[in-house]
Amino acid sequence: CHLLKGKSTSTSFGVFFLQMGWGDLGAFGEPSKETPNLDQMASEGMLFLDFYTANPLCSPSRAALLTGRLPIRNGFYTTNAHARNAYTPQNIVGGIPDSELLLPELLKKAGYTNKIIGKWHLGHRPQFHPLKHGFDEWFGSPNCHFGPYDNKAVPNIPVYRDWEMVGRYYEDFNIDLKTGEANLTQIYLQEALDFISRQQASQQPFFLYWAIDATHAPVYASKHFLGTSQRGLYGDAVREIDDSIGKILKHLQKLGISENTFVFFTSDNGAALISAPKQGGSNGRFLCGKQTTFEGGMREPAIAWWPGHIPAGKVSHQLGNVMDLFTTSLSLAGLQPPSDRQIDGIDLLPAILQGQLIDRPIFYYRGNEMMAVRVGLYKAHYWTWSNSWEEYNKGIDFCPGQNVSGVTTHTKEEHTTLPLLFHLGRDPGEKYPLSFASAEYQGVMERISNIVQKHQVTMVPGEPQLNVCDKAVMNWSPPGCEKLGKCLKPPKSEPKKCIWPH
Repeated sequence: CHLLKGKSTSTSFGVFFLQMGWGDLGAFGEPSKETPNLDQMASEGMLFLDFYTANPLCSPSRAALLTGRLPIRNGFYTTNAHARNAYTPQNIVGGIPDSELLLPELLKKAGYTNKIIGKWHLGHRPQFHPLKHGFDEWFGSPNCHFGPYDNKAVPNIPVYRDWEMVGRYYEDFNIDLKTGEANLTQIYLQEALDFISRQQASQQPFFLYWAIDATHAPVYASKHFLGTSQRGLYGDAVREIDDSIGKILKHLQKLGISENTFVFFTSDNGAALISAPKQGGSNGRFLCGKQTTFEGGMREPAIAWWPGHIPAGKVSHQLGNVMDLFTTSLSLAGLQPPSDRQIDGIDLLPAILQGQLIDRPIFYYRGNEMMAVRVGLYKAHYWTWSNSWEEYNKGIDFCPGQNVSGVTTHTKEEHTTLPLLFHLGRDPGEKYPLSFASAEYQGVMERISNIVQKHQVTMVPGEPQLNVCDKAVMNWSPPGCEKLGKCLKPPKSEPKKCIWPH
């Protein structure tokens, strides 16, 4: 987020939105201490220890950040099966609806220039293109860097510059799956540095959304960083990201705009323990990981940096959420959030600048179900589920080595009559539910029940966008493919219900 001196009096915004676990940074206790730049960012700014994503999966979390709304409100969920995670793979028909107002759309009306670098993940069909939803520039891809594919059964993922593709992963943007080598992070870094320089030179307020995917399996890092981490290839990728963020912050300082630049670092979901240890991160003491609504799946590392405004070395216990970045950014820009819809994000500026603690709940959704809610230090589980026995028996485990009897269940267990209640201060690992008969349980649940009831009254689900899949809508012929000779023939359209096993 950046406030430029000179002719503009608007505040600009920079968000680093990656996939890392709560325990991946030295500032959060990772023992190898291989993230010196992010650790310095924390020492110069504010560390949030109780910061959450809006969903334990990437696409819905990104939709939540940019709309300030829970995925069930903005349509990034499925009704094909109860409490299933869903995202935007190549064959998804849906995407971000035109009815949603994204942060860059609102900022653009106030004179901002907005750029996304990296993964969009809010739909890849033309109507969902980020430049149709408020961004002025884009360098990156609509999906993760999965592949390589044969371009017959499945096309390789395109990489875009603005409106048109400039190549495809594994063809024009190489990722060596044997060594893990790829120079994509360096390309994304240079894109960020060049964009910031151009906006500073033109005195233009800007929003930079740096959403690179190096830590999403298959993990990659450039040659200079390969083999340099004690944590294997995943650690190499983290080290390169840390180095890149350090260079971006130093660039802001070199240009003399760091004291007018608000920067926020966080993650879209917890570390993917299914990919650990070689290609997955750490969620510290928290239970399970990505795909689950336990703490390891949704509590994220978070750092706010704004020299001259945020006192150095601050630690906040404010309950925060990625949706708050929508509302906080609008506040910094002097704008009001839309009044014609329910906004779930709150303005964090009182917490960041005055150290206030704002009383608010955190809702943990998985698909179309509210699985849990946190109020203060207490977390109540209304449903528990890690993944099915069928998937677990295939070796798919989101909670490796962390089985907690009656908690990490492999069948969907309903607790709406008597929710499982944990005190996260005493029990951050969610191992010891409070006794139903205790006065503590009864007093806390009375308060939580009132909050949940009020929440449910306001809940009007959006039209689910993640229900229908069709191979014909894959990235066969993205805009610009004809110039590169990379257009592929799509198969016959056969829309089907998407299958979401988790």
